[in-house]
Amino acid sequence: MSTLPKISGETMKLATFFSALKYEDLPESSHRAVRHFVLDTVACALHGRHTEWARIIEKWARENGAGVNQATVWGDDAPSLRVSDVALVNGTAAHAFELDDYHPVKHHPGAVVIPAALAMGEKLGSSGEDLITAIAAGYELMIRVSYAMDPTPTMLRGWHITGITGAFGSVAAAASLLKLDAEQTACAYGIAGTQASGLFAWLYDGAMTKRFHAGDAARAGIVAAELAALGYTGSKAIFEFENGGFLKAHSDNAVPAKLIEELGETWMLEGTSFKPYACCGSTHAYVDAAKNLRSRFGNLVEENLGRKVRMGLPHLLTVQCGFDYEPGTVLNGQMSMRYCVTSGFRYDGALPDEFTEEKLADPLNVAFAQAIEIEYDKKLDSIYPANFCGWVEVEKEPGKGEFDREFLLNASGSCHNPEKEKAMVAKYRALLEGIVPPEQRATVEAAIMDIESTDAKYLVNLMSCHLREAAE
Repeated sequence: MSTLPKISGETMKLATFFSALKYEDLPESSHRAVRHFVLDTVACALHGRHTEWARIIEKWARENGAGVNQATVWGDDAPSLRVSDVALVNGTAAHAFELDDYHPVKHHPGAVVIPAALAMGEKLGSSGEDLITAIAAGYELMIRVSYAMDPTPTMLRGWHITGITGAFGSVAAAASLLKLDAEQTACAYGIAGTQASGLFAWLYDGAMTKRFHAGDAARAGIVAAELAALGYTGSKAIFEFENGGFLKAHSDNAVPAKLIEELGETWMLEGTSFKPYACCGSTHAYVDAAKNLRSRFGNLVEENLGRKVRMGLPHLLTVQCGFDYEPGTVLNGQMSMRYCVTSGFRYDGALPDEFTEEKLADPLNVAFAQAIEIEYDKKLDSIYPANFCGWVEVEKEPGKGEFDREFLLNASGSCHNPEKEKAMVAKYRALLEGIVPPEQRATVEAAIMDIESTDAKYLVNLMSCHLREAAE
């Protein structure tokens, strides 16, 4: 018998809460939000599956994991890999083109949680209600971990928040579906936390590893939950422990008590935003501002006539997205504030087709992007990232020094937009245009939007059969 004292800190409180969570404990607004998250993530993953970085991950999984047919890669017509490898493949595809959802706590929950939940749910034949509960648990825990950590200084250390918090989202979903008890769930969190990783060094050369972080986090959570179910132990104080606990290891500003703040009363998952543009979520308010200014000043990339363009960034964004623009990889363009704003002025958006090699290197785009002036706006530090804000301004008359500024507190994909759900459905249909015929898109859409009426295995099979036909 162990003589260690029973641990009853934040980790155990979270494990107790989420291991007991039921569908009826969630408000209808959270049920509705989860349905839309699934719809959005499925579209992102199918769109991203055929990118080079997603194909390489899938090739590796098939070469090294064939023969255990537990779950289905979205777009296939039958299970072909073990659950953890399917979560890796689908998670990477969902994060493959900067289209997946994001939360103001600076990460992307959908590309991690939903692939893990659908893969595990398919293997287990979980009910639709259990699936929604598991996804809600995954979003909520992943978001609360980043919230308690204080993500801005953590990012400035070089951590990619999706990579380091994602395993908690996927393990919460998987543990829920596996029906682990509180003790097992806490151990699963501990196993997930010790796998957590993700460095921002991909920004140096636009490396593929950013895309990998979401898939790897989805995989890590599955592994953690499955090990805990077999009796493997992990730290039951993974979040709050002073010597090597997750929060202390990643942040000097962490407040463990925030993990359980209003737990079960406030559902932070409902603050998740979606992406109408194929670029870093922090650029979206700036793209929106550029589009609004274009309506007043025209296509400045082709008709600039010497007007200056300036924008103000909080400190984190000057580091993350404010670098000098040079044509490079797709990811460099998607992370470049200068290029994304240029796309907003020239193309009236920053959609997937605006990140081709030709457009990234177009001389007009390059010249305009390089000429944009960026200034650090200290006032924005007190607003961002609670609000994904920003401003862009255009010189009213060339050489006069008077500017017309467009400031947005939140981007158009924000949870504050009352038209968000309608826009998410439109995005789903648009992303699958030319990939899935309209009648098949409608069938999949209807099934996802009525998840409670089916089970996870049937949903994935239905979805995948239709997507397979389209892919072929």
